[in-house]
Amino acid sequence: MKQRTATLTRRQFGLTGLMGAAGLGAAALGRTQLPVDTYRDLGLHERFDWESAINGRSRDDFQQFLNPPADGQYNPCAEATPAVDTPRGEVKEYPAWSESRVYKGTERGIWIYRPSQLAASSEAPDLLFVQDGGGYVNPAGAMRVPAVLDTMIHAGELRPTVGVFVNPGQRTVPRGATDPERGRQRSLEYDTLTDTYVRFVLEDVMPWVEKEIGRPVSADPARRTIAGISSGGICAWTAAWFRPDSFGKVLSHCGSFTNIRGGHNYPYLVRTTNRKPIRMFMTSGSNDLDIPLGSWPLANRQMALALDYAGYDYKFVFGEGGHNLRHGGAILADSLRWLVRG
Repeated sequence: MKQRTATLTRRQFGLTGLMGAAGLGAAALGRTQLPVDTYRDLGLHERFDWESAINGRSRDDFQQFLNPPADGQYNPCAEATPAVDTPRGEVKEYPAWSESRVYKGTERGIWIYRPSQLAASSEAPDLLFVQDGGGYVNPAGAMRVPAVLDTMIHAGELRPTVGVFVNPGQRTVPRGATDPERGRQRSLEYDTLTDTYVRFVLEDVMPWVEKEIGRPVSADPARRTIAGISSGGICAWTAAWFRPDSFGKVLSHCGSFTNIRGGHNYPYLVRTTNRKPIRMFMTSGSNDLDIPLGSWPLANRQMALALDYAGYDYKFVFGEGGHNLRHGGAILADSLRWLVRG
């Protein structure tokens, strides 16, 4: 059952990235395209930079959304503290993985979680693939995903599940000082509305992971979840949107369905594209980001309404939290239960 949800600036409409990625032109959108000269004069082809105050708001305002007082009510779910007799899985860290062909010249941290039940099972395990993985795998963090998986697998609430936690890349040779994408590798990977990142997942990371664990994971998209926070949350949706044959479930925390690289167009695309076989669990909160790039609470509400309109199997939990994993960690076990239900 689906749960319903309780000034012109540069790059206000992400025509360049979105239309190129989705194959949409002016004719497909049913409207006249903005004249190229006007589009460029307004700076709409550029990524917005919040380097100085705008409308009386400075970059310092960003901090108030990261750890607001309301987050004090949220603590890791009970499943994040396994009982003493719970078999514990193994987490192996690869701190400088650099084997990507899709994102050449990058390295990143990767963690692989193997449940203790994996060795005794002949069945291909489920997959949980996570962006900004370091925050999710941290045993002292808000999510503590390996511990939650230990508890839920031991209780029979989840099948044996391999967790793959991947950080955004860092360039081994930095971009030049005048390169507009200098220092933006995470945004390039996560916010871009193309299939590039999911190709990185499927072509670069997962074949390597399967060699590391000595077996393939399940190929059934209904047994493969992709997750992330903020830009990692919209990235999870984009991966499933382009490859629903590989990822049938999405877990998005405070997803950036805002105008970073055109992500604010997703509600329109969801409403006007034939429904895809994706199950979506999403969160945001009343203290989530509200900055020149958009309102995260509003953007997530709009995305949830679009999913409802298009008939998706989705759940949107709107709390009081800020732009962090505190709320998501408090309901992580319930989120996974909802995603894997029959």
